[in-house]
Amino acid sequence: MSLRPVSQPLHQQLRDLMLARIESGEWSPGTFLPSETRLAEEYGVAVGTLRKALLDMAAEGLVQRRQGKGTVVSSHDSDAVLFRFFNLRRADGTTFHPESRVLDRTRRHATPDEANALGLAPDAMVICITRVRDGDGVPLIYEHIVLDAARFGSLLTTPDPLPNTLYQLYQTEFGASVFRAREKVTACAPCPDCARELGIPATSPVLRVHRVAVDYNGAPLELRISHINTSAVHYHAEV
Repeated sequence: MSLRPVSQPLHQQLRDLMLARIESGEWSPGTFLPSETRLAEEYGVAVGTLRKALLDMAAEGLVQRRQGKGTVVSSHDSDAVLFRFFNLRRADGTTFHPESRVLDRTRRHATPDEANALGLAPDAMVICITRVRDGDGVPLIYEHIVLDAARFGSLLTTPDPLPNTLYQLYQTEFGASVFRAREKVTACAPCPDCARELGIPATSPVLRVHRVAVDYNGAPLELRISHINTSAVHYHAEV
């Protein structure tokens, strides 16, 4: 396998080459990579250089280093997804596991904003999932999830019920791994449906989180618009 241009540090070239094998499905989530010695021999580099590339990948969450066992490709189990992508906390700062109730699943044409966010053609079809997420028995989040119907079309009807952790489902059933998410956070008034489902006055402000989840290559996988009742929770981020 040829390395990237020499202007890029060797360990970064190795990181990109190994990431390509994850993206292609050669090394699927949960798979242990070959030993460091074997990989170093395969790429014709020193073990130390190979190890530095793996440490970079571990820092990015692409792989996990397991003492005495080796390096495994990260998978989206429920707890890992909650820790990485769920940014709401109780007033005391503790996390919680939200429960989801699906209100509707539809197939329709994307709006211009949805098509732009997902990198789709203007006339593309999308799957839209509307759901409420409860925390400690209280409705906290009213959200719309928009996906490319050409790739995720079966989610219109299956599975039923949908799991709480959709990112894990995307990975296991569609080979689509969410690597990062871009978010824009604003405050707004709830729409009538949102106010009704969250049980709040129409004049009560909610936190609106516009999230685009992307894969290893930065390609959009999901658009999620969440409206959050912050009377019992707050948005938490570490930068």
